[in-house]
Amino acid sequence: MSEREQALREIDAEPGDRVRVVKAGNTYEGILMPRHSFSSPDVITVKLDSGYNVGLSIIDAELSLVEKRQPRQREPQEASFDPDKPSVALLGTGGTIASYVDYETGAVHPARTSEDIMRSVPDICEVCNVESEVVARKLSENMTPDDWTAIAEAAAEKLNRGADGVIVAHGTDTMGYTAAALSFMLQDLSGPVVLVGSQRSSDRPSSDAFQNLVASARLATADLGEVAVVMHAEPSPGLCAVHRGTRVRKMHASRRDAFRSIDTRPLAFVDDTVRFIGGYRRKTAGETRVTADIDDNVALVYAHPGLHENDFAAMTAGRDGVVVAGTGLGHINEKLIPVIRERTADDVPVVMTTQCVWGRVNMHVYSAGRRLLQAGVIPGGDMLPETALVKLMWTLANVPPGEVATTMQRNLAGEITERTLYDTFRFCCIGGA
Repeated sequence: MSEREQALREIDAEPGDRVRVVKAGNTYEGILMPRHSFSSPDVITVKLDSGYNVGLSIIDAELSLVEKRQPRQREPQEASFDPDKPSVALLGTGGTIASYVDYETGAVHPARTSEDIMRSVPDICEVCNVESEVVARKLSENMTPDDWTAIAEAAAEKLNRGADGVIVAHGTDTMGYTAAALSFMLQDLSGPVVLVGSQRSSDRPSSDAFQNLVASARLATADLGEVAVVMHAEPSPGLCAVHRGTRVRKMHASRRDAFRSIDTRPLAFVDDTVRFIGGYRRKTAGETRVTADIDDNVALVYAHPGLHENDFAAMTAGRDGVVVAGTGLGHINEKLIPVIRERTADDVPVVMTTQCVWGRVNMHVYSAGRRLLQAGVIPGGDMLPETALVKLMWTLANVPPGEVATTMQRNLAGEITERTLYDTFRFCCIGGA
């Protein structure tokens, strides 16, 4: 038996009980959290009344039981239907936002049922009627292209059955990939498809989950016929930004305003209302179409100093398509061009993007770019590397081989812009709210 287990047994404390810990002259009181596999054997975790967790070594600490856990009967959170409100479908896929706090133990659990989703986001019922469904239970780093297909088909089904809009609760790490995939898979949208996430879990006072979800509900009832991402526009609460699904990127690991519209302005901002600030597609009156086939045998390779020919050849061998995140205007070490020529000779499309994130490729400026064009490289315009990856996966599965190059250079869902406004770089870097 560990020291931790012995100390808790002596005071008859279990996860969910309220405990007090006195250590080094400081007193900590809160809910005893369950032990996880990464905990040290002499450490307990206490959820303070502030909502934050603190890990405390029991060595030289005085522990006492304040109150035993009081079990509570959870009531379903389904709200009554209001015929005067619009109806929105909420699809849960996992991630921080699709979780709820168990106030008996203080732990945060992933939503596993539609009731769990409603328990985590009761505030959106004030904006609209909500029908919820769990499509996946995954952290977003575990998402696959097959999951994109499942989400797209579920969203189209909800819209075609009468939902005014669809909210997709999604983890933030790969939300940009899913947003891009849905943008290509769903056509003639009869309502918005809104991806929303949170950077901080719902048990933290600084959580962005509640504001983001309410903002997503407001957007899901608006006259928008696009896939969009809704997240905080600023570090402080109060305003959310709406980003087009093919032009959004997570640009910070932890900030609440981590998401940015790249090389363009956000579609809108949301507080108590939705305020559109740029061009956007309105919803259609017909049926939403879904073209969800995908070819995931595509490689995304970042050019970098020290990328050897053998490595580049191995990473691209046997692939149906390749996206290169090149340097600057769209370059790669000239020693790798023979490998590219081999791929294109085998009818494997190779698309060039820029890893600079902002800006677009221009392969006519330097001789290196012109040699790449001669080798058969397809210029990717100002597509983000991740968006180009997803688009090539979709294009290979849905377009005849002879039309892949022209399709990759044609704007389908706002992924390629005709021109870049001068101030969008500064606008995006400072938040622009």
